[in-house]
Amino acid sequence: MTVSLIQTALELGLIGALTVLALYLSYTMLNVCDLSTDGCFTMGATVGAVVAISGHPFLSIPAAMAAGMASGFIVAILQTKMGIDSLLAGIIVNTAWYSVNIAVMGNASLLNMNKTDTVFTGLKDILDGGVLADSYRLFIAMAAVILVVTFLSFFLKTRLGLAIRATGDNPDMVRSSSINPAFTTIVGLCISNAFTALSGCLMAQSQKSVNIDIGSGMVTIALASLLIGRVLVRKGGITMGAIGAVLGAIIFRLVYTVALRFNMPAYMLKLVSSVIVIIAISGPYFKGRIPLYMKRMGRRKDNA
Repeated sequence: MTVSLIQTALELGLIGALTVLALYLSYTMLNVCDLSTDGCFTMGATVGAVVAISGHPFLSIPAAMAAGMASGFIVAILQTKMGIDSLLAGIIVNTAWYSVNIAVMGNASLLNMNKTDTVFTGLKDILDGGVLADSYRLFIAMAAVILVVTFLSFFLKTRLGLAIRATGDNPDMVRSSSINPAFTTIVGLCISNAFTALSGCLMAQSQKSVNIDIGSGMVTIALASLLIGRVLVRKGGITMGAIGAVLGAIIFRLVYTVALRFNMPAYMLKLVSSVIVIIAISGPYFKGRIPLYMKRMGRRKDNA
């Protein structure tokens, strides 16, 4: 692997880590499996791209995050106020966003941003000609991840953050403590989907294009990365958990890069994602079963 390939993997891994951090909040802390991730990621990409193309590259970030918050709000309302199961609510919203995203893109399935100023353009011009000229994407992605990790580290220790964590652990106890679990769920999903949309916005502007399938499979990738991060960082508090999620995203992207180096067809990469998820989930289970398997093998040898 060349240095440029590793750098690209780090850039994509850090941008994707924002989606992993979103699942860290919704799935790990709030205990809600939000399946609207794919559509929300695409929405962040499309809204950010359209705003950047209109000549407002820096406004594209808050616009994309606002769209993500709206997505999270709708998912949360379906769950908390309309009695729809969380998994089904995510699927419904994810399906709806396909049509909405095409409408945002002007009834097109692809937007080209080659001649568009993006959030990366300013830093590229500043570093132009320097030793770090080719690392402008990496710096911006790293800055975004550091800001989100710092935010989660402080926010989840506030009174509202503790209420969100308590809702994920035991909603009945939260309800008995005069805390509205519907409110904490809405706030948690709005924040997590804002991070997902930010990830999509940065991904689209980094690649200088956005298509309607840019978010396809993101929930699988993010879940796999989150589980890998749990294996890497098993102890520690919120900050270490968030750092583990980021490391998981980077490792997952490096695995992707290795798979591409072996000339694996692009359509096989989703199979690779599924296999990684299976290994990440079942790995700890089989690790715990190893002593039992060893005892069984020992008994068989004794009986033989």
